Amino acid sequence: MLVRRTGPSDSLTLEGRVLAPGQGVDEALRITVSDGIITAIEPGGVDGLVLAPAFVDPHVHLRTPGREDEETIASGTAAAAAGGYCAILAMPNTEPVVDSAAVLGALVERARDEAVVPTGFMAAISKGQLGDELTEMAELAEAGAAAFTDDGRPVESAGLMRRALQYSGVTDRRIALHCEEPSLSRGGHVHEGVISAELGIGPYPSTAESIMVERDLSLARAEERPIHLMHLSARESVSALEQANEAGVAATGEVTPHHLVLTDEAVRALDTNTKMNPPLRAAGDREALRDALRRGAITCIATDHAPHARHEKDAPFEEAPFGVTGLETAFAALHTHLVLPGLLSLETLLERMSAGPARAFGLAEPRIEIGARANLVALDLEAEWTVTEDGFRSLSANSWLIGETLRGRVVKTVADGRLVFEHA
Repeated sequence: MLVRRTGPSDSLTLEGRVLAPGQGVDEALRITVSDGIITAIEPGGVDGLVLAPAFVDPHVHLRTPGREDEETIASGTAAAAAGGYCAILAMPNTEPVVDSAAVLGALVERARDEAVVPTGFMAAISKGQLGDELTEMAELAEAGAAAFTDDGRPVESAGLMRRALQYSGVTDRRIALHCEEPSLSRGGHVHEGVISAELGIGPYPSTAESIMVERDLSLARAEERPIHLMHLSARESVSALEQANEAGVAATGEVTPHHLVLTDEAVRALDTNTKMNPPLRAAGDREALRDALRRGAITCIATDHAPHARHEKDAPFEEAPFGVTGLETAFAALHTHLVLPGLLSLETLLERMSAGPARAFGLAEPRIEIGARANLVALDLEAEWTVTEDGFRSLSANSWLIGETLRGRVVKTVADGRLVFEHA
């Protein structure tokens, strides 16, 4: 399900404060990796680094095939490595859409040559992501689909959504959902509220998300099938997810760094790098997301890494596409804006970026234990650095953090037993 380019595993020794929240580990240790396997964990000194299980991102746009000017498998996975990730899942809204075994198979083979970190590919729920007809889900699962989603578009038809849930039982793959009611969001570019009214920009109400969240949770409950809710942004969505979990629905949810840090106040400057779908919402929505993350109602942090060409973002706000990059800045942004001010513990941040996403999609959780494949990230929590356009490994620089100084940096990433990133 996850593939990477072929090559030898590495041997190395890492030393520092080992922090593995899911394993109850927080102590100074020396970790020995031999041919990609953790072979020794011994008492060690602290050289200023925190060593943790590497991160997993379940929501990445690699733009391949079709828009290799924006991102490739090679560049996108290099960006993931620089961000501390040992595994990512790529979205299928490409050109052409990943809706057949032929397209998926070509991507898997390409990843065997190019992917720096293990990469899985989601396949579309509907053919062409048009919402009219289901893809051959069983065939796609057999060909290696990691999950199914029409991300970028909602599944508008409740009947089609119900059939997709039924077929997901045959494939044993999770369905991940972009929840949006188009009749409510159409023409909307920013959250419906004071800011949209003041700027005179088309409003995108939070109910456009929460109504579809409630519908999909209801269908999942009726079909007794698990679902994953992507890029949640509204307090009503969080409430619906919690109520469904209490009722026994096996649903998980994710939240992005930009929705955890920013509100629609950031849109005042009309910087198109603050335009994303779903849009930045009000302070109350942001607090609901933070609280849900702290309590475990939301178990995953996902970047929704969405690269765009410069000329596309250099446009009037209403004309620019939705989406921002995030792989290389996620940890530092959240450490700076949430951990350092005391709004989120470092342990919770690390768990929600690693084990939480892995569990949601049935992937192996990165663990620091003898005999495990090494999936580790080394973090310098004191390092300060400024986000600049020329500092990205991604081919695109449409980041909401350009020019901001962050504290906390990934200095090494070991993914599937290979040292894939080392900060110079």
